[in-house]
Amino acid sequence: MTDLVKYLVEQTPDREHPQLAPGDTVKVHVRIVEGERERIQVFQGVVIRLRRGGNEANFTVRRIASHGIGVERTFLLKSPRVEKIEIVRRAKVRRAQLYYMRDRRGKAARLKERR
Repeated sequence: MTDLVKYLVEQTPDREHPQLAPGDTVKVHVRIVEGERERIQVFQGVVIRLRRGGNEANFTVRRIASHGIGVERTFLLKSPRVEKIEIVRRAKVRRAQLYYMRDRRGKAARLKERR
């Protein structure tokens, strides 16, 4: 059974995404299927969580939508639906998961840029 898992992990195409870190502001280009049409939607926000786990590696991006409502979305890193990931800016953080960002509003939600 473990040989089958190793074989499948080796067979999945390795997509060249940039090295992500918590606190990065990213643009995730996601392929959306609506009926028979297909389009690409951009989701921009801050990476608040990274889960590394081989094929199941995922990351959660949080953004503030209209009327100050926070929206979080989790993406599989090796998903064929994730078209590309662009890093807009990197921030200096001291935590692996930035769940405290859920309670912050306005200027308190800013992160210091990494230079």
